[in-house]
Amino acid sequence: MINRSFTGLTDTGIVRSVNQDNFYIDPGGRFFVVADGMGGHAGGEEASLIATREIQAYLETHWESDIPSRILLEEAFLQANKAILTDQQDHPERGDMGTTALVVIFRDNQPWRAHIGDSRLYRFRDVDLEQITEDHTWVARALKMGDITQEQATTHPWRHVLFQCLGRKDVNTIEIAHLDVQSGDRLLLCSDGLTEEIPDETIQQLFKKERSCERVAQNLVETAKEAGGSDNITVVIVVEEGETKRVKEDNFDLRVDRIGN
Repeated sequence: MINRSFTGLTDTGIVRSVNQDNFYIDPGGRFFVVADGMGGHAGGEEASLIATREIQAYLETHWESDIPSRILLEEAFLQANKAILTDQQDHPERGDMGTTALVVIFRDNQPWRAHIGDSRLYRFRDVDLEQITEDHTWVARALKMGDITQEQATTHPWRHVLFQCLGRKDVNTIEIAHLDVQSGDRLLLCSDGLTEEIPDETIQQLFKKERSCERVAQNLVETAKEAGGSDNITVVIVVEEGETKRVKEDNFDLRVDRIGN
């Protein structure tokens, strides 16, 4: 029996006329997907939709197989990337489209996470908010290397430039890791339309204020819109109410050389 509650919400925002974000929530609470597309109105919307559908379909098809979860996630991302590349070939007007992808799964009572791009995963535990994923952006990499300061990163003109996303033949890294989830934890999967507008401190306060995942999701979206709403905003919140296997989190930066094949 699954002991978790969840909700998802997406909004076009104030500035954009088209929503290029997509998300999917498995009705049984087994897995959750967020994708943020790019490459023009039609391109970005199509890329995120393809990624979401392909990842959903692959996970559903192979969920009961004996494929290890790490490989299952890798192959789901590979399938999504292949589908986007095929669509680019069939529709040259969408040749530059791409998308982020963020997935959390609960399989064999063990949570895993996988992502590419800058859609983020947070964990709210007790009263503390922790960013679990690292953005695959040039600015995040420069910040990690000490080449720029946190203050510079906040306003850097390249802060949205991704060095990894789906929809590229030269993609070679997918970050996959175990995820430590305890009873009472709340997970937040979101596109950068949320994190660009409101700081982590505000997100933390909104989680402290409400227990209902639906109300938290609504408050996050409305706060981002009030702060400017310059991009599409997508949030998925998962509340763990049961016990899962507790393991030490570990990262796998998978080198993938066959995505374009």
